[in-house]
Amino acid sequence: MKYIEPEELSKGLNSIPVVDVRSPGEYSHGHISPAINIPLFDDEERAEIGILYTNSGREMAITRGQEIVRPKMHALVKHAEQTALKGKLMVHCWRGGMRSEKMAELFESTGLECLVLRGGYKAYRKQLFSDFENLDNLVVIHGATGSGKTEILKELEKRGEQVIDLEFLANHRGSAFGSIGMDPQPTTMQFQNDIHFRFINMDNSRPIWIEGESLNVGKVYLPNTLWDKMNRSLVIRIDMPRNLRVDRIVKEYGNYPGESLAACVKIIEKRYGGDRTKNVLQLINGNNLAEAVDQLLNYYDGLYEFSLGKYKEGKIIEVKSGSADAKWNAGLIMNRVKEISKYA
Repeated sequence: MKYIEPEELSKGLNSIPVVDVRSPGEYSHGHISPAINIPLFDDEERAEIGILYTNSGREMAITRGQEIVRPKMHALVKHAEQTALKGKLMVHCWRGGMRSEKMAELFESTGLECLVLRGGYKAYRKQLFSDFENLDNLVVIHGATGSGKTEILKELEKRGEQVIDLEFLANHRGSAFGSIGMDPQPTTMQFQNDIHFRFINMDNSRPIWIEGESLNVGKVYLPNTLWDKMNRSLVIRIDMPRNLRVDRIVKEYGNYPGESLAACVKIIEKRYGGDRTKNVLQLINGNNLAEAVDQLLNYYDGLYEFSLGKYKEGKIIEVKSGSADAKWNAGLIMNRVKEISKYA
């Protein structure tokens, strides 16, 4: 049995399968993104062992744990063999203690080769926050609501650029309307792990493009170290006429039921104001979506300008566009960044 340090983990995530031996509940709350769950104990068994450890001591807990595991050893090994790549696995638990060590011993007794993550999932999470501090070439795409930032990122990715799509990973578009038509959001912990997995598989010497977001995207939160890095990085601000932004938003949300749109407006009622909310709701009920969006942009544009002025410490480069075409705007942005790099 060999150990792998948390800072070395990124080198092995694509070359060796990761096995998370924690309980299903622990795993579902948050896990290393490519990890496969082969739990030593299910949630009820883990709770039983924990209570026994507290009330009767370590030896009694170990004895009971052995009783629970013995009947399912064959199934655990079979799952591990099916998961292994060329007979190799990386195994971890919460702190890199008894669960991962015992499972690695079991797997190795059948001929598999195992690495154990030192410090376990807890150490991985600490390393995650540290890794985001080392993002050297982050480029943040900003723009007022309706500027098509997500579509621009997709076009950049098609051109071979490195992109982290936060809204895709969060299952949320980042506003009060962001959950419409989306799957349920992951936990904050899983969201952060998924971002980290994208990042560690990228070349940090090349630009990594990301959309400017608030600290939270819906109900999930960015890692603080990534948020801080985004606020200190180069910002490319796409600026396009308001009427184009209105058209884009209407096309994106116009097919959703009016009741769903109205429910989203009510989320911001306290901050937006009762009279203005009532007016927008009447416009939605009358299917006058363009006017409703135009009025809502007064609110969202104000929030955007406040956020940009308060949090951004890095250089802000403005790119003006008279088009809502994402391909065109991606080209404008790439050319502007090349100019900056040439004369920097």
